Amino acid sequence: MLYSCKHVDESEKALTTPKVNIDLDSIKKRGYITALVDNNSISYFLYKGQSMGYDYELLQRMAKDLGVKLRLRRISGVENAIKKLNAGEADVLAFPLTITSQRKDYVRFTQPHFNTHQVLVQRKPQGWERLTRDEINAGMIKNPHDLIGKTVHVLNRSSFVDRLRNLSEELGGEIIVVEDSADAQSESLIQKVAMGEIDYTVADQVIASVNLNYYPNLDASTVLSLPQQIAWAVRKNSPQLQSSINTWLTKIKKEATFMVIYNRYYKSPRTSFLRANSRYATINGDRLSPYDPIIKEGAEIVGWDWRLLAAMIYQESRFNPTDQSWAGARGLMQLMPATAQRFGVSNPDDPRQSIRAGVRFLKNLDDYWVKKVADSSQRIKFVMASYNVGLTHITDARKLTIKNQENAGDWGTVEKYLLKKSDPSFYKDPVVIAGYCKCEEPVRYVEEVMSRYEEYKLHIN
Repeated sequence: MLYSCKHVDESEKALTTPKVNIDLDSIKKRGYITALVDNNSISYFLYKGQSMGYDYELLQRMAKDLGVKLRLRRISGVENAIKKLNAGEADVLAFPLTITSQRKDYVRFTQPHFNTHQVLVQRKPQGWERLTRDEINAGMIKNPHDLIGKTVHVLNRSSFVDRLRNLSEELGGEIIVVEDSADAQSESLIQKVAMGEIDYTVADQVIASVNLNYYPNLDASTVLSLPQQIAWAVRKNSPQLQSSINTWLTKIKKEATFMVIYNRYYKSPRTSFLRANSRYATINGDRLSPYDPIIKEGAEIVGWDWRLLAAMIYQESRFNPTDQSWAGARGLMQLMPATAQRFGVSNPDDPRQSIRAGVRFLKNLDDYWVKKVADSSQRIKFVMASYNVGLTHITDARKLTIKNQENAGDWGTVEKYLLKKSDPSFYKDPVVIAGYCKCEEPVRYVEEVMSRYEEYKLHIN
């Protein structure tokens, strides 16, 4: 359950009852699955423009196994997440959720990912660097009984609340439990302990242990619970989806891939520390790359959201200014030699020159397409595809669309004919100028850039 009480308010129960009837068949029919994720240093975050995280990597593989696309929604607070899940705003809750009998009243849990236990997070005593281990332990709570009368801040309506209240009953004394705001996160409370804003919080051991690498003045060795299982959740009326996820989990947990992903985020303190302290990790800042200021300047020239341009540059070069493709394209925006020369680039490895030339090229393409595609959100896709594969192939696909009396202003329709340009009955059509094209790449290019852009919008204001 979300809150430890025997009588649940009917209005609250209504909020946590499924309002939609969407199961696996409906998800496959529409072609995508929506997951709710938490933004922290383990589950889901951006690092140097790339989406990362334990839950993120597994969700990508799960969606591929189901044969659908993945859509993400970032949210904080378990109660809020369960409400949105049951309201139909998502299909799977990909939080590190503790399985409890009370929560089973509201959701179906997948099979467990792993086991953990709840621990007390507290500061080591002042001057701990100069103390012996015994002196450090003497200055901290090592026995749960010593929590009686102490104030402990925890996530709003979480399993930590339940555990502390049960512990109070077991110990015969009151532990003062303060529930933080509904949008608080375990890591934000851990940080408050480290900074001296609060004295104690409770967290899952796996999350606490990672955060000890960021805050060496913290201790999380005092165990407060028996082992608990961590899982994802779906709506109670989605048994097919639950079964399919469980089948996939059983399969992937038998492969080396699962432990590689688990160890990457839960067992690699050095890399976790570096990611968390990077200016380009969204768990610690709001920058995507060292070139954000130049990208913002360039975005103004072409009239784009700078995060969209950043997503495109990441697709081109992974923000590597000296990247060079097999075809000879170079720099952040992967300019071909002729294009670089056309726009006055003397050093294609120079970030400012590359971005300046790239956005001028994008502006030229936009000037062409604005006369043919009025909808700016659609036109952006035509521009990106033209940048990737060349203008003529895209105009060919649009001509084929018009010839077949379909909507030539809709990228989804035009891309269908772009993909047909490897079929002789289409690439030999009299309206086609550029001929054959294996055009899966530009279609995938646009899709991946737009998907990354949506992820960037989740993280960066």
